[in-house]
Amino acid sequence: MTISGAEITAWVGSILWPLFRIGAMVMAAPVFGAQAVPARVRVVLALAITAVTVPLLPPMPAVEVFSPPAVLIVVQQVLIGAAMGFAVQMVFSAVITGGQVVAMQMALGFSLMIDPQNGAQTPVLSQLYVMLVILVYLAVDGHLVLIDVLVQSFRVLPVAPEGLAPGDLWRLVEWGAFIFSGAVGIALPAIASLLVVNFAFGIMTRAAPQLNIFAVGFPLTMMLGFAVILATLPGVAPRAVAMFQGVFGLLRTMGQAG
Repeated sequence: MTISGAEITAWVGSILWPLFRIGAMVMAAPVFGAQAVPARVRVVLALAITAVTVPLLPPMPAVEVFSPPAVLIVVQQVLIGAAMGFAVQMVFSAVITGGQVVAMQMALGFSLMIDPQNGAQTPVLSQLYVMLVILVYLAVDGHLVLIDVLVQSFRVLPVAPEGLAPGDLWRLVEWGAFIFSGAVGIALPAIASLLVVNFAFGIMTRAAPQLNIFAVGFPLTMMLGFAVILATLPGVAPRAVAMFQGVFGLLRTMGQAG
């Protein structure tokens, strides 16, 4: 039995090209690409997903592995995978930003800890929101939906030296504005409630200048902030689900922009 060089190139390409796209998505996606997940685990996970999805993918182009077109294919696959993971990651960034705004309003901005999802310091309140959204993300099978969208992307965006169009990249940039709108949606009830409290403290300060407003207002603002969080926390999950639906809808249409 003889095996030609073209057959070896086709076999290697059928595994190598999808691996770059899947590996980039795993490294950039939430939960999969968290800083707490070791790099070896992420590599093994990318290899496992590739082994499962390769039989479901369309035929790969027969391109020599060590050639200029192969370099363009690698760049495009990494860019597509990273863009998909980054788009979902922005939902968690919106949650973190909303938690930071609420924490600053209720005098908890100084309470920082390391975020295992991003490896950066974030307020403890943002950690509460992030853990809730991670549970929601896993409960609605968001990680499985992301893998399904990734597999479908090989038909919408086939492996080729050409990849994402400028329109797709621009839509991804526009989706970045969703960080601020999502953060405002999460933090708005707490902002409005604590703003009323701050107005009340301002009136008290004008009416009784001798009152030590810092000694009274600091613990009172924190207590009222916790009460507002307790009242508004059930609304975070539906808003997170809506954000996930929006980002998955964006990813499903990626590649259809001119």
